[in-house]
Amino acid sequence: MTLPCAVAIAGPTASGKSGLALALAVAFDGVVINADSMQVYDALPILTARPGAAALARAPHRLYGMIDPAEPCSAARWRDLAAAEVESAWESGRLPIVVGGTGLYLEALMDGLSPIPEIPAESRAEARALFDDLGNAAFHLRLAEADPVMAARLPQGDSQRMIRAWEVLSATGRSLAAWQTEPREGAVAARWLTLAVAPPRDRLRQACDGRFLAMVKAGAVNEARAFLDRDLDPVLPIMKALGLRDLGGYSRGDRPLDEAIATAQSATRAYAKRQMTWVRHRLKPDMVLDAQLSESLMTSIFAKVRQFRLTPV
Repeated sequence: MTLPCAVAIAGPTASGKSGLALALAVAFDGVVINADSMQVYDALPILTARPGAAALARAPHRLYGMIDPAEPCSAARWRDLAAAEVESAWESGRLPIVVGGTGLYLEALMDGLSPIPEIPAESRAEARALFDDLGNAAFHLRLAEADPVMAARLPQGDSQRMIRAWEVLSATGRSLAAWQTEPREGAVAARWLTLAVAPPRDRLRQACDGRFLAMVKAGAVNEARAFLDRDLDPVLPIMKALGLRDLGGYSRGDRPLDEAIATAQSATRAYAKRQMTWVRHRLKPDMVLDAQLSESLMTSIFAKVRQFRLTPV
């Protein structure tokens, strides 16, 4: 049986992934499906670089701004939502184009996830309460006593993943590391064409810096201030949005704006570097786009997609 086609576009922040996805959607009657763990939330459209009205008017976009920021979105939940959108695209005769820089999301959709049972709400609440009581450092020490393998993998600052490791251990009696050795489940059955947008380092650094300045000019300071005024749980995933804390500090008068911008730009560049590492070592792309997305390169990309769709396996 010939499997239906889907395209996955990965790459670091500010690399031009969204623009490429939109161009492909317009050219091939596609649906753009978000695989960015920040853009799924109905908050911070400027700081998370969510596609604007002009892009939304040119092609269908799915899974953008559809989850309340007070509600964590797990990779498993996103995978189920994305799988449904991929199926819907096929049913309507459209090409699913999954785009984003969250490697775990893309892996979940294309390769599946480890079969970790659903964790009861009480176990999640107990893990969070323990973290609140102990704080980062002491919680990490407690995790190291109970689950040294996961503690060795996780830095103290990664509160979200530490809490996840604890709740899995407490609810299942088994380390998250052990669950992750099990065969993966739930991958979408598709023929995937994977494109990696991988700009040269200097150009990517400039793009990261320039985009954050553009965000500030577009109103990111007021957006950050209004969002932080909601006083949400600090361990929620959305609270890790790049630049949120830095601009919040400026809004409170804790630091000058130029310092807040510089710190956020530095964090953005570091995040882009980590994303590039994932692309190089985990994605195994069919096509690496390491040059400017010029007209000639776009012609080559379109030809690749066209050939892929016409070549059954």
